[in-house]
Amino acid sequence: MKKRGLYEKFFKRFFDVILSFLAIIILSPVFLIVYLLSLVFLGGNPIFKQYRPGKNGQIFPLYKFRSMTNKKDKDGNLLPDKDRITTWGKILRKTSIDELPQLFNILKGDMSIVGPRPRLVKDMIFYTEDVMKAYTVRPGLTSPCQISGGRSESSWETIFEEDYKYTQNITFWGDVKIIIKTFFAVFKSNSSSSGADSSKREYYYGDYLLKTNRISDEQYKKGLQKANEIISLKREGKVVIDKELISKEEIKDE
Repeated sequence: MKKRGLYEKFFKRFFDVILSFLAIIILSPVFLIVYLLSLVFLGGNPIFKQYRPGKNGQIFPLYKFRSMTNKKDKDGNLLPDKDRITTWGKILRKTSIDELPQLFNILKGDMSIVGPRPRLVKDMIFYTEDVMKAYTVRPGLTSPCQISGGRSESSWETIFEEDYKYTQNITFWGDVKIIIKTFFAVFKSNSSSSGADSSKREYYYGDYLLKTNRISDEQYKKGLQKANEIISLKREGKVVIDKELISKEEIKDE
């Protein structure tokens, strides 16, 4: 087990609370404007809540500004993302403004300013024991991968490696550097990810495992079913390692 430094043990959470509180106050006009414009362009509640796995797989409600409509087909099912994303939604995603409500997640203690990005339950359900070692800390509003193409460029293996490296060496100056580089990355990028359609890797980890024949159709379907069951428990839910969802080869490698 790694030894945690003073910053990680005591000061990181303190800075998270202070900085997120100040950011919410300073950005309150932005929150109000985006909220009202989203009401006009999207209709319904502008805040999107999705249950994600946090520290050690514990489920929490992650907040975002909604970027898609709730349009459904004739059978009452939501249309594909590409048919529901709006021009306004693309702007929110491109500028990362859709992520701002996560400042409240940070204030509540679900997240940190810097840490591995919170993935989907249906991604983490397929993680191995080695991969899960990278997610033993609070997820972050930004992460090392966010400043190195992690939103759409990096492979899943690279993301896991970067996240693990971060969790093993959490320092004050390391976090400061990531925050500064994040601002430059957001302003520099003219083609930030807008979701699955623009990702250069397989967007969902389970899909990636299935297409590379690392899991079977049966494992894939069982994983998605289990993910839905965990999400239904909301804050009581937790993602734990299930070796029945992992290929035999990866179990041997561990």
